[in-house]
Amino acid sequence: MTIFKEVLDEEFLTTPEAKELLAEIESERALDEDREMRYELARAIEHVNRFTALDSEESVEFVEELLDAEKIDEATAYKIANLLPADRDELRSVFAQERYSLSGEELDDVLDVVAKYA
Repeated sequence: MTIFKEVLDEEFLTTPEAKELLAEIESERALDEDREMRYELARAIEHVNRFTALDSEESVEFVEELLDAEKIDEATAYKIANLLPADRDELRSVFAQERYSLSGEELDDVLDVVAKYA
């Protein structure tokens, strides 16, 4: 017997947005003394607390500014916003699985946007 799970909805989030959602879940769980936090949830909360560099409003603005660029799709914009690449090599690794690559000038334009928010 095989159990299939169906994807009902998909939404991209930045790390700061995920941090806010996880903080809400954490506070709900804290109110219920009998309910323990699962290991995966605790690790996720620890991860977002450690790696969040921007607040959620800034991260949304950042993604919107990245989406204004021609060759950056939504998924890639969120990857860049979450990783905040510091140089061309790090940025190229974000585009490694894409069917296209950016020129040096286009990479520099994206890095200029990253520098505004990093």
